[in-house]
Amino acid sequence: MATLRLGDTAPDFEQESSLGKIKFHEFLGNGWGVLFSHPADFTPVCTTELGYTAILSGEFAKRGAKVIAVSVDGKQSHLDWIKDINDTQKTDVQYPILADEDRKVATLYDMIHPNASTTATVRSVFIIDPNKKIRLILTYPASTGRNFDEILRALDSIQLTDNYSVATPVNWKQGEDVIIAPSIKDPAVLKEKFPKGYTEVRPYLRITPQPDL
Repeated sequence: MATLRLGDTAPDFEQESSLGKIKFHEFLGNGWGVLFSHPADFTPVCTTELGYTAILSGEFAKRGAKVIAVSVDGKQSHLDWIKDINDTQKTDVQYPILADEDRKVATLYDMIHPNASTTATVRSVFIIDPNKKIRLILTYPASTGRNFDEILRALDSIQLTDNYSVATPVNWKQGEDVIIAPSIKDPAVLKEKFPKGYTEVRPYLRITPQPDL
């Protein structure tokens, strides 16, 4: 099985879900996608994760991103579990959960790690851009719930740095200062691209206010 890497095209698939049949690339359309797996339905950590993702769904939508979950349980199990998620997490899950009983998606995205579990998926996350390219990959063990605020933060960074010649520093959050790409050296280009000015800490470390989105 080929290993997926950053910049690879996200594999397309057709699979049943809690909201009906999903054709993945068609589902994403021209927007961004966040595909994330969870080990099993009716498990405590997953219940909190999927609930919080539902709470954040509006934030992902503002960024043109659709979220979609996957596990190896069936559609009816998902539908029953969603009732529990909504009740215990005080939310309303509207995004699809793939019913990957044949492990087609789990195999395509290398979500089953045999040394961790031969049957359940690990906690994988893939951020996929409008060109269907994989831009971020995260893998957590089953026992550790993910930080979906961090996934949202990473999406913000990727979208910002796609449009401007900048990178985001450690612990950066939306609205904070960014770093000018070291490849830009021409003073005229710097003035044009960064009209708010910048602070040169070192020749390779130049800090500037976040560009207006």
